[in-house]
Amino acid sequence: MDAKAVETPAARTTKAEPNPIAAEFFGTLILVLFGVGSVVLAGKYIGALGVALAFGLTLLVLAYGLGPISGSHVNPAVTLGMLLSRRIPAHTAIQYWVAQLLGSIAGAALLLLVASQVPGVRIQGDFGSNGYGTRSSVGINIFGAFVIEILLTFLLVFVCLTVTDKLALDGFDGLSIGLALAVANLVGIPLTGASVNPARSLGPAVFAGSAALSQLWLFLVAPLVGGALAAAVHRITHPAAHRAEEIRETDQDRTAA
Repeated sequence: MDAKAVETPAARTTKAEPNPIAAEFFGTLILVLFGVGSVVLAGKYIGALGVALAFGLTLLVLAYGLGPISGSHVNPAVTLGMLLSRRIPAHTAIQYWVAQLLGSIAGAALLLLVASQVPGVRIQGDFGSNGYGTRSSVGINIFGAFVIEILLTFLLVFVCLTVTDKLALDGFDGLSIGLALAVANLVGIPLTGASVNPARSLGPAVFAGSAALSQLWLFLVAPLVGGALAAAVHRITHPAAHRAEEIRETDQDRTAA
């Protein structure tokens, strides 16, 4: 007999619901483990193009796998953009941020465990962390690093907001988001290592040492500025989506009242 045929309504209501907070934790863990892992473990073999594709393809997979659960932000800047666009409430954003930052540290710790078994892998001072000045491949200064991180994050978050609103074509959001991250990495890797994600920067910096930690602030602040800017521009370019969201919130308030 088919088990579904005898499933009672009570049993159906007690099924475990998807956990978006856990999805954000494990999604960020995977992004750091495999994205930063491509730099630490395989960078000299696959080059900047390979690293960019590793980040982009990882995010693409996560977008389709975790998107229905949490939206697959795996990036505090994306979460900020969604919050400012009224896609998620403040309490959810805070929970996402905590999960993302903890997931980043956990992913970097797992990567450290693997990297420590590989002779010749440099951890102290590097470990796939972001940087400027002497820690940049091209020696970009602090102002240039701040500006480029804002612009690259703007691209990623703007694409996320655009392809996930109700006016977008369904089914291609994950592909667009993954490609946007790949493009951001292609441009940003020689400059700063391409953060575009405070969580992506935090985990590796924790284990890379004082040099990376002293520059970490830029890679926490600049992507958030880029995410906020993307939300502001999206409100201008896609006013219909924001009006629809405001109408939905008004209807919910009236229902609650």
